[in-house]
Amino acid sequence: MERVDDELDITAEVCPMTFVRTKLRLETMPAGSVLRLRLRGEEPLHNVPRALLDHGHQVLAIRRLADGLAEILVKKGDR
Repeated sequence: MERVDDELDITAEVCPMTFVRTKLRLETMPAGSVLRLRLRGEEPLHNVPRALLDHGHQVLAIRRLADGLAEILVKKGDR
């Protein structure tokens, strides 16, 4: 299992704040760090990974959980 350096629960947020909060957290982390995101709903599950890739990060895993929740593991890129 991949190490996790930090976690962020954005289940109460809606787009675009889901990515804004994720981006702000990643800015505080060193390159190569792994962030575990916990989110709710199809829209953020589709949009957040795409935006992460567009910003140079690596999506390591996407896991669907119960009750419409999901987890995303993201490795911070060098940019």
